Amino acid sequence: MARHAIIGPCFTEERRLQTERFLAFAAAHEDVHLLFVDDGSTDGTRAVLEGMQAKADGRIDVLVLEQNGGKAEAVRRGVRHAATGAVETFGYWDADLSTPLDQILPFADLLDERPELLVVMGSRVKLLGRAIERQAARHYLGRVFATCASLVLRLPVYDTQCGAKLFRNTHGTRWAFRTPFLSRWLFDVELLARLGLLGKRRAAYDTHTCVYEKPLPVWRDIAGSKLKLRDWVKASWELVRIGCRYR
Repeated sequence: MARHAIIGPCFTEERRLQTERFLAFAAAHEDVHLLFVDDGSTDGTRAVLEGMQAKADGRIDVLVLEQNGGKAEAVRRGVRHAATGAVETFGYWDADLSTPLDQILPFADLLDERPELLVVMGSRVKLLGRAIERQAARHYLGRVFATCASLVLRLPVYDTQCGAKLFRNTHGTRWAFRTPFLSRWLFDVELLARLGLLGKRRAAYDTHTCVYEKPLPVWRDIAGSKLKLRDWVKASWELVRIGCRYR
């Protein structure tokens, strides 16, 4: 039985899905179960995913959402589907593999080694000896946004938006995905805000101590991102909404 469930949200990813890499990883890691969520794609994404599922000997599943609801809802529905079993951890990973699949197990190892941790988040910190490749404009916009998110959350968080996160399977972490998110894209910030609410009631969910940002050794900006400049502008308003709701 798999110990870890990883959700891969997909929307019109037919041309970007690296099926051979997913199949090779699934074949080599029987303790990791991959669940792809097709978020109402209008191209051949569903067929590609179901093709992988047929070849993966039960280690890959596909959840199809008939209507596009955004990444937040795709991830939430995937977690609700995958975390109901006996898995020890669940998480989500960008399906374009900007973060390589081989980083899943180091994330899981951190949760094994440090029982106080509930969440491990990938962090795209450009340091010597690490291969972090980002477009300059996206990097600087991201730094401005991360600073604003840190102020709203009142947390010293460096990178809320990296699409590589792993959660210990507990009542509290599942609760954080129980209801739909305010934002289609900033749900990562909202997740931290929800854990912050739990932390006010139970010390075990104090985000200052139960969340760990892990600098990634490799991350590559994959061409074809659906985030545009106008999305960053909209994100500013959504960040304000999140701050007002959870404060």
